[in-house]
Amino acid sequence: MRPFKHIQASSLEEAASLASREGVMVIAGGTDLLGTLKDECLPWYPNYIVDLKTIPGLDEIREEDGALVIGTLVRLQDIADSELVRTHAQALAEACGRAASPTIRNMGTIGGNICQMHRCWYFRCPDNRFVCARKGGRECYAYKGDNRYHSIFGIQGGCLAASSHDSAPALVALGATVVTTAREIPAEEFFMANGCKSHVLEDGELVKEIRVPKTAASRFEKFALRKSIDFPLVNCAVAEDADGRVRIVLGACYPSPKRMTEAEEAVRGGIDEKSAQAAGDAAVANVMVLSRNEYKVEIARTLVKRTLLRLVSE
Repeated sequence: MRPFKHIQASSLEEAASLASREGVMVIAGGTDLLGTLKDECLPWYPNYIVDLKTIPGLDEIREEDGALVIGTLVRLQDIADSELVRTHAQALAEACGRAASPTIRNMGTIGGNICQMHRCWYFRCPDNRFVCARKGGRECYAYKGDNRYHSIFGIQGGCLAASSHDSAPALVALGATVVTTAREIPAEEFFMANGCKSHVLEDGELVKEIRVPKTAASRFEKFALRKSIDFPLVNCAVAEDADGRVRIVLGACYPSPKRMTEAEEAVRGGIDEKSAQAAGDAAVANVMVLSRNEYKVEIARTLVKRTLLRLVSE
């Protein structure tokens, strides 16, 4: 890893000011960033790393105005274990409990998890050997190359990489809001293939906390090759609001979590075996599979059905 200067921020305002400068990155748990720097997969390398862990008050979970407020430095394992989250936002607790491995969950933060870059092997290739569309190139190499883990719903921002955050579909299904140093962003609008970023944050804009409305019923399911450590091939979160309306979100199927509105309509009259199957069918009715990832369609269909049935059976 190349040398860089390490700055311990004392406040979020100081960190945001430093992060707005050229050649600066921020670090929380470091489980994503350090690997990125070691591989030198980006078109530039930072001169400074700003450490957020020294900022007080960002590692708390609390109740406020009918919602859960989760600080950006709360570790994934702490969210998975939190009685508050398990009671009022079960899908998020389940998602954080399934992310990566126990070691990583005890280091990785929720802010870092939602901001991590896509896992496409062309985008992440060491020494920046593939200058893809996300890095200013002319093409997404996955379109004609090895695309077995990529999007089944088309392209976004010139990219076919699939979102890999387990927490993301849960936050979208729960109707969460990402509070930054500059604004409040609905989770449904936060995730996006955006240059080298997988979110809509501007330079110097940092996540402060996430507000999650209390939800009576929500569930999360994940399919991966291994139960520990692997990123999802497909994941799914569902949540039912106070009016009985169900939100269904698929992850790892598109560059951002994808709200399945057609599937939601299929369970408008209630969830049972038949309507859950119809929702699964509706969720994959408009897929745009690539040469090597058609297998993900059946996984997505099944996860939608399975997650909905868990919502009404547990």
